[in-house]
Amino acid sequence: MAKENWIPLLFILFLLCIPLTESRFYVFLGTDILIFGLFAVSLNLLLGYTGLVSFGHATYFGIGAYTCALLMKKASVPFPLAFAAAGVLGGISALIIGFFCVRLTKVYFAMLTLAFSQIVWAIAFKWNSLTGGDNGFVGVPFPQFLDSRERFYYFTLGIVVASLFILRKVVNSPFGRILTTIRENPERTEFIGINVKLFQLVAFMISGVFAALAGALFGIFNHSVFPDILFWPASAEVLIMTLLGGIYSFFGPVVGAAVLLFVRMQVTSYTEHWPIILGFTLAFLLFFFPGGIMGFLQARFARPGGNR
Repeated sequence: MAKENWIPLLFILFLLCIPLTESRFYVFLGTDILIFGLFAVSLNLLLGYTGLVSFGHATYFGIGAYTCALLMKKASVPFPLAFAAAGVLGGISALIIGFFCVRLTKVYFAMLTLAFSQIVWAIAFKWNSLTGGDNGFVGVPFPQFLDSRERFYYFTLGIVVASLFILRKVVNSPFGRILTTIRENPERTEFIGINVKLFQLVAFMISGVFAALAGALFGIFNHSVFPDILFWPASAEVLIMTLLGGIYSFFGPVVGAAVLLFVRMQVTSYTEHWPIILGFTLAFLLFFFPGGIMGFLQARFARPGGNR
């Protein structure tokens, strides 16, 4: 096995051991890392593999969170059905929005994803009778069979590992290789007879499904859902996680999410100037490590003598 492939395996083993520390802080942090890691990998299906920059990916994260929370609390739907419904509605929403977005390219595509994100955020913010508006939707019930933070952590770990396994199969399939071809040269890909817009739309939909599942986990874990998770800074944050970890590595976004969340928790306990520190960090990363953390590590291991 290549040396760089040991990194995600060691990371998963580390995550498995977190509850053994009996620290509520690390269980909370680990659950957050798993949820946002899945969220970031779902975005990278568009960014790293298809070459589509989305500024509105939080839309599907928020739709999944609200769907699962509303069904459980207002309709008394069992958690497994509500969780599955969140993924389905996230995929349908991505299919509808993607139908319009993939007709545009480059910056116009990115701005249209942002526009739809703002529309969905405004609906959640103003529809007080359904979503609670600015006050949020609070009191989301915890599933009875997940009656502790540790059980929910392991459940989340199982869902995220299964989701990553499916996404890994997708990107390594002929479908995934066509997405990479589209990323490299969409004009030439279309010239050889491949329906580029259709493949982009399918990738958009798959990405929306897994972002919504991550959002459903987030809403249950926090017992509440607020419109802020639909606002553009949420999309920017997951984009930063993806870039930080490395868009050309499958597990890069998970590593980026882990590093960003851990550093943010540490820094915000000492200072209120986290956005400034984040800005300088991102600028440094883009200038000196454009491949992200995993890109740097993979290049280091691949270089002759890199193991010394």
